[in-house]
Amino acid sequence: MIYPIVGYGDPVLRKVGEDITQDYPNLNEVIANMYETMYNAHGVGLAAPQVGLAIRLFIVDTEPFSDSDDLSKEEAKQLKGFKKTFINAKIVKEEGEEWGFNEGCLSIPDVREDVYRKEKITIEYFDENFEKKTEIYDGLIARVIQHEYDHIEGVLFTDKISMLKKTLIKKKLQNIMEGKSRPDYRMRFAAPKKGR
Repeated sequence: MIYPIVGYGDPVLRKVGEDITQDYPNLNEVIANMYETMYNAHGVGLAAPQVGLAIRLFIVDTEPFSDSDDLSKEEAKQLKGFKKTFINAKIVKEEGEEWGFNEGCLSIPDVREDVYRKEKITIEYFDENFEKKTEIYDGLIARVIQHEYDHIEGVLFTDKISMLKKTLIKKKLQNIMEGKSRPDYRMRFAAPKKGR
């Protein structure tokens, strides 16, 4: 089942997600539906708050990035084979130089900005079988994970850009909140404020 993706301005995107247990209702179905929703919207990551669930769950599949001409064969191979489910994730370390990359978000259609993040992360999480993992990632994989991890912390990529850039995209964000944005996937928009 394809979920509607929650648009910018919805309060669920600002909630810190709750940890879940193996007994979370229909967890396998939720995860499968999130993958279907992400692929339908041509995304490389999707977090539970983006489908209206304030829980610590996100998924990543970096294969679409593997076709870039800017990558070495080794990087392309890593990206092609990287598909993971992260439950109750905690980034325990971010290290290395900060580097910029032009990010977008399914909850914020038609907005892309350069965001600076550390190049390497150490993350603890449970996979879909509730097996605990501690892993280290760098490069684009780390970036996608950091972006999705921000979602379960109630943070959006637009929080990480300059005030000037925030001013420049203000109208686009307002249009998303008012349901005027029309991406080619289903969205659930925040209700426009009354009295405007």
